Amino acid sequence: MRGGVQMVGDPAAVDGEVNLSGIARALWRRKRSIIGPTLILALAAYIAVTQITPRYKSEARVLVESRENIFLRPEAEKALIDRATADQETVTSQVQLVLSRDLARIVIRELDLEKRPEFNAASTDFSPMALLRHIGIGRDPQSMTLEERVFSAYFDRLRAYAIDKSRVIAIEFQSADPELAARGANVIAENYLTLQQVAKQDQARAAGQWLSGELEKLRTKVSEAEAKAEEFRAKSNLFVGSGSTSLANQQLTELSSQVSAARAQKADAEAKARLLRDALRTGQAIESSEVVNSELIRRLSEQRVTLRAQLAEQSSTLLPQHPRIRELRAQIVDLDQQIRSEGEKLARSLENDAKIAAARLESLTASLDQLKNQSASTSDRDVQLRALEREAKAQRDLFESYLAKYREASARDSIAAAPADARIISRAVVSNVPYFPKKAPIVVITALATFCLSSAFVVTGALLSGETYRPAPLQIDRTPPANAPASNAERRARRSTKARTRSTDRLPAAANIAPPTVVAAAAAMDSAPAQDLEELAAALQQEGDRGRRIAAIGAARNVGTTLTAIALGRALARHARVILVDLAFASPNIDVISNDPKAPGIADLVRGTASFGDIITRDQISRLQIVAAGSVGNDPDGLWSSHMLPAALGALAQSYDYLVIDAGAQSDVALDPLVTAAPRAVLVGGDTPAKSLKAMAGQISSAGFEVTVLTGPPPALEQGAARSAAA
Repeated sequence: MRGGVQMVGDPAAVDGEVNLSGIARALWRRKRSIIGPTLILALAAYIAVTQITPRYKSEARVLVESRENIFLRPEAEKALIDRATADQETVTSQVQLVLSRDLARIVIRELDLEKRPEFNAASTDFSPMALLRHIGIGRDPQSMTLEERVFSAYFDRLRAYAIDKSRVIAIEFQSADPELAARGANVIAENYLTLQQVAKQDQARAAGQWLSGELEKLRTKVSEAEAKAEEFRAKSNLFVGSGSTSLANQQLTELSSQVSAARAQKADAEAKARLLRDALRTGQAIESSEVVNSELIRRLSEQRVTLRAQLAEQSSTLLPQHPRIRELRAQIVDLDQQIRSEGEKLARSLENDAKIAAARLESLTASLDQLKNQSASTSDRDVQLRALEREAKAQRDLFESYLAKYREASARDSIAAAPADARIISRAVVSNVPYFPKKAPIVVITALATFCLSSAFVVTGALLSGETYRPAPLQIDRTPPANAPASNAERRARRSTKARTRSTDRLPAAANIAPPTVVAAAAAMDSAPAQDLEELAAALQQEGDRGRRIAAIGAARNVGTTLTAIALGRALARHARVILVDLAFASPNIDVISNDPKAPGIADLVRGTASFGDIITRDQISRLQIVAAGSVGNDPDGLWSSHMLPAALGALAQSYDYLVIDAGAQSDVALDPLVTAAPRAVLVGGDTPAKSLKAMAGQISSAGFEVTVLTGPPPALEQGAARSAAA
């Protein structure tokens, strides 16, 4: 009962708890009502599956890929990327083609399924499904046409699907005849490929027919466009010369070349004549190419060289005034005069050539200007002619393109030239093992379902009758009158308490110290049966969920709250998963029994500086898990008011079988957030007066706790400790 003080020593469970042993006894008493229906329905299921006509299944597999030969591919597609790969959408579309009604008609006709009773439900004898059809469940085959009945049975036995991460389509077909199942799967695969080939052939044939009509139209358009261009050319006198250029442009080009040649010839002749005149005037040697190439000047030069050689030879033996010497000199002077005279003739000849070239240049320039004026006057007509020629060329190119496509389409108008984009990689074989029904699984599932339903009915009846619930425990409230004298037991307990001197400033070493006394209420400690912490742990285990979250609260500081929490946690940890959390923020010291005393604690988790994996440590001598207080700081009240503290405690309670909290002294505890995390409270009284314990128990109970009071000295631990553990 929440908010009250309970008798801890009573081993009875809480009110309304289901007794599992009672449920087991109820199931055993009614075992016949469970086993009987289970066996009957299992036998009925076995008889039913043996009466069902078995079905056999065979499977064929088809690989979707492009099988078109590159040598048979149209020219327009040879430059494209290879189309051998197919995406997942293409494979899914091909699965729908396998399931199409057009393919189904072909397969039904080829296998003659209309004459088979398996595919014509109206021709079968009486079946259990007929009863359902008579009451309106299911469609009556008699109301369906023959085609609808066959289609319904066909698609009921056909299954096609794409295998994951592949381009393979599996085609499964079922039938009561194993040979028909294998043949059906193979026929479906073969006709699927044929259907693809026929579709390609029809596509090529339709393209050829359309191109044939378009070619007739384009042929007429090309003839008309070319005739218009030639007619306009003749009318405009825009004839074409060599190199597909107009005659006027060709003449203009030739005249331009001639004018350039005449201008160069004139300039060359004038330059040569000028150089020759300058050499003659200054008396320099005549060394131009025209002079050198002259035959007469060449002979005169050779004679002059000969005479000079003779003069040099004679001058070695004769004096300058010798007649022979004078004769040779006179001959040399005469030859020089002849050479100069011949050079003047060449200069006059070059000047005449320059004049002729100038006259020819003038004539060619006049003709070029006249031809330019004529070409400018015909530019508009030339533009129109080019437009007509472009139109004719465009029509001619389109006609030639359509003609090439028509030839390719005509060549592909054949089944052999249009292979299917798939191939059979696995043909179906005859199976001798029935696919349906699965006798053993059906019988087992029926038996298990019947067993579970029968057990559920039995358990429900037992729960409704109340025979599986344990009796409610007796709640004892032994509050004596205010003026009642103390009993002998109370007086003995007080004398024993006063006689004992103990110090809780430090953890005691292992010693034989009497266990604490457990009482029902602070005001009646003498009349409650005494039990130790082992019995308290056993009582908490019997309470179930209500005893899973316990808070140890001290009546005052230094009464042994921490020792009690540790001893209770270790007792529970022998048979369950227990975690002990130190919330005694005023004097935290549980970390002295941890295998990692320096680990962070619950305060660090609440502040977000540590995780659950960081704060959970282990007891040094037991299976008890420990969460220390951590770095509390100067604001313990802020930790109690944080919304993260209840969330952290709730997470720990969900993860462990038992949550034990060392809450410290009652004066330091915020009861409101603590009652949510641990509604079961253990008030550690020590040697606190009974009247004070009663008041504290009432205060804690009013906060919502279910209170158990412990008095007497704290329990002795199994190890010594070097630091204080008083709480």
